[in-house]
Amino acid sequence: MIVDIPRFVAAERPYWDELRALLDGMDAEPETRLALPRIQRLHYLYERCSAGLARLDTFSTDPALRGQLETLVSRAYSEIHETREPRKIRWKAILLGFPRAFRRHLGAFRLSAGITLLGCAFGWFAIRMDPHSKAVLMPFEGLFNSPAERVRQEETASKDRLSGEKASFSAQLMTHNIRVTVVTLAMGMTFGVGTLILLFYNGVILGAVAADYIAAGFGTFLTGWLLPHGSVEIPAILLGGQGGFILAGALIGWGGRTARSERLRAIAPDLFAIVAGAAVMLVWAGMVEAFISQYHKPVIPYGLKIAFGVCELVALSAYLGWAGRE
Repeated sequence: MIVDIPRFVAAERPYWDELRALLDGMDAEPETRLALPRIQRLHYLYERCSAGLARLDTFSTDPALRGQLETLVSRAYSEIHETREPRKIRWKAILLGFPRAFRRHLGAFRLSAGITLLGCAFGWFAIRMDPHSKAVLMPFEGLFNSPAERVRQEETASKDRLSGEKASFSAQLMTHNIRVTVVTLAMGMTFGVGTLILLFYNGVILGAVAADYIAAGFGTFLTGWLLPHGSVEIPAILLGGQGGFILAGALIGWGGRTARSERLRAIAPDLFAIVAGAAVMLVWAGMVEAFISQYHKPVIPYGLKIAFGVCELVALSAYLGWAGRE
């Protein structure tokens, strides 16, 4: 059979170029998983190029062209038949990706913290101006009682009220706080309005509780109770607010010409890193609250609990502020 070599090469070259581009992309991103249609396309192109090489070998053709095609077919064969080692989890990239994502959107975190502080101020002044507003502002019935009664009960307790239930109590705390954080982030879909309301409300509760205990003279008890877990839990909820405002900003666009789908795609890795980091923080906070925060003097001295909370806060600040810096 007579083959018109120039015509054959012209007809097949687009397939060779497509295979080369596909292989180059796989080399550039070796961790990327190909979808089934792409795998099928790779196999088709490999078979077509192999058949083309076999036909060229039958005739006298340009050695350089044949060499290029042989290299291309060999690369495709290696990709298809290669046996790779199991992927290793890149712990370093994960540990450093979270603080880097946090710092890239520091303005959103500041906005989250500012709204929460406004809520704290509102809750503080509401309780100071009208102590009877506790029934409206406090989220748990246990906070309705006077701080003096709560402190007396905690410091004179003769038995461990969480005996045998610490693990389940810790799991409940983790689940609740992670849900609150994820919802706070998801409320960014309301263009940030829902995120703002949730952050403000959380701040109102915190400010009201602080005003109630400090006005009654139990500031040390309050600090020893909240700081061990709150030094991690509160920043984690603020991270949820940060994620919500990042999402809201991508939806709004602020006059940019980039398509909304592209803006959302661009922030997706950072949102995932932030919410995953916040979830890990809340798991730790749940364990601390169940095993440390709920135990008071004389079981655990307040000074020790406060020092523990301060150390946590310093370590978290250093990690978020400095980890992964070039």
